[in-house]
Amino acid sequence: MTSDSTLGRTVKSDETLFALIEEIRNANGISVTDLANRLDLAKSSVHNHLSTMRSYGFVVKRDGLYYLGLEFFKYGQHTRNTRDFYSAALPVLDDIARDTNESTWLMTYENGRLMYLDGRDPNDEINVSALIGSWEHMHANSGGKAILAHLSEKEVDDIVSEHGLPEMTDETITDRETLDKELERIREQGYALNLGEGLREMNAVATPLISQETVEGALSVAGPTYRVSRERCEGELLDRLRAAADNIGLSLAY
Repeated sequence: MTSDSTLGRTVKSDETLFALIEEIRNANGISVTDLANRLDLAKSSVHNHLSTMRSYGFVVKRDGLYYLGLEFFKYGQHTRNTRDFYSAALPVLDDIARDTNESTWLMTYENGRLMYLDGRDPNDEINVSALIGSWEHMHANSGGKAILAHLSEKEVDDIVSEHGLPEMTDETITDRETLDKELERIREQGYALNLGEGLREMNAVATPLISQETVEGALSVAGPTYRVSRERCEGELLDRLRAAADNIGLSLAY
């Protein structure tokens, strides 16, 4: 949950509503009683919230249990489609995945965190649907670092202050000085690597997507270390990503 110091005063009823949504999502089917117990709320209050959300399509009741409704999907689709680079990148994702035979990802950021907007995995080794829409820390991801490198120092300060630099693996960058050096290298070379920093035995390379001098997101190719070595990341995979990023940039410009 975002802190009060970040966004100012919060509204208690809104906090309750979002806590209910989070619990329903995590449980994937839960009763009024269990929701009330988990959140230490009165059953009547929980029922009133659920009734309101149900009337607007944000929850659905099946066999006595509540689930998130498809109305969330409609809003999510709308939010994703408002990103100009998303439609420009879709055909490119398919091409990269086919050409490299590795998982390919389109990412963006919001409020200091990275989100997978879309992805392809020609080997069916990854549950792509489960990752799309999920959040990641930016410092331990090739796409996140590619974006961070093109933000202002103050923006990076704010992100690190709010989200920290938590350790994901032994290779994760966890101190600011090392991160600053890494971001400088990324700016100079134009790409970011993730060598087991987010997940052990997984490597990735990413290029930023920049429109009118503003970083909008990143393209990344990832795979297990036995297939996606550092040499391959900085060779054929990087060449393919750079060409794709250029094509997306041209689409956005014209």
